[in-house]
Amino acid sequence: MTDTTGNTTETGGPVAADSAPRKSSWRYIGPGIVVAATGVGAGDLVATLIAGSNFGYTLLWAAVIGCLVKISLAEACGRWHLSTGRTLFEGWASLGRWTTWFFAVYVVVWGFVYGAAAMSSSALPLQALFPDVMDLKWWGVACGVVGLVFVWFNKYAVFEKVMTVLVGVMFVVTVYLAIRVTPNLADAFAGLLPVLPDEKDSVLNTLGLIGGVGGTITLAAYGYWVNAKGWTDTGWMKVMRLDNRVAYLTTGVFVVAMLFVGAELLHSANIAIASGDKGLVQLGDILEAEYGTATAKFFLIGFFATSFTSLIGVWHGVSLMFADFVARLRAGTEATGEKVASGERERSWPFRLYLLWLTFPPVVLLFQGQPFRLVVIYGVLGAAFMPFLALTLVWLLNSPRTPTEWRNGWLSNGMLGIAGLLFLVLCVKQIWDQPWSEFFQ
Repeated sequence: MTDTTGNTTETGGPVAADSAPRKSSWRYIGPGIVVAATGVGAGDLVATLIAGSNFGYTLLWAAVIGCLVKISLAEACGRWHLSTGRTLFEGWASLGRWTTWFFAVYVVVWGFVYGAAAMSSSALPLQALFPDVMDLKWWGVACGVVGLVFVWFNKYAVFEKVMTVLVGVMFVVTVYLAIRVTPNLADAFAGLLPVLPDEKDSVLNTLGLIGGVGGTITLAAYGYWVNAKGWTDTGWMKVMRLDNRVAYLTTGVFVVAMLFVGAELLHSANIAIASGDKGLVQLGDILEAEYGTATAKFFLIGFFATSFTSLIGVWHGVSLMFADFVARLRAGTEATGEKVASGERERSWPFRLYLLWLTFPPVVLLFQGQPFRLVVIYGVLGAAFMPFLALTLVWLLNSPRTPTEWRNGWLSNGMLGIAGLLFLVLCVKQIWDQPWSEFFQ
């Protein structure tokens, strides 16, 4: 397998007995499935669907590059956890107090707004499937509470199994739809050539597609899921890399399948859909008119699986990160992967406190709408997190904090550098596009 560090020889000391390399095997796969399921939400699928409806297969290459960029980021997170035995937050803390302040503000504001968005997204397909049962808002509350109870009472092993089943549902539905619309394979292969659409802001729109799919705080959570699986030393490095590639191969299938649907079903018929989760409800109506009720219902089940995996993935992964963050601040001692692997973090009160924060305060937003200024702050912080992640990983993995043999090589530095630049451009655009004149009124 390719060594993404770019190093061809090991320069460190002898490998300890408990760090003996494990043979990379499909039977170990798990955290990658979790990160793929969590990272690809309904909004990501709509963005790809709209790209297909607007430009046909022209931006297929951009979707593929987006998956390659995310592979490098997730691999770097996993490599840090396994090579140092320390968690990512421990690495961030070593760079200065500014990282602590950034993460503290980010995780509180982001969690509050995201909680409402995730519950609403999971509720939409349920209301479409069972329109006469209850109101959309109460479906949202129900999804949030079910997610809370599930994560509260189950450890990582059960969580991973459920995520795997839901990913299977997502996979079957998206691939079925891609086949059902009968893609033009000649045009699809042509779409792998890097060509920009002939329209205003085509560069920024293309960069947005590359950076948008599967790129959230869940990339940072990948290292924590690797530890929660029981992988805590360099002996698991090959397994982690295989697992990570499976994650983004799966993500690639979802993305390409939805782009096929957008290109064939919407672009050819010149049909426009709304951005955001409601666009998928519209797609359900279009599928019903075109292929019948059974296909539409089948799609809505896949839509729910997509949304609910993102919900419970964040409920677990970001709560795990928050628990590690609080433990490091309270004890002032090193935050290690062994503590995550032991299940200690999942049993802690900060883990459960953040679970409650994701579930109950956001209910206010479901019923009263999202405050304008809070949404602006959420947008800015969310845009800033991905360049923060990419650039701090470059810093950590090129420094003495990482054992010599596991530091970045030219390939990893190149990919992380591209990711950092990409997300920095998107961050500046996001900040620029915010309605600041209204914000300060």
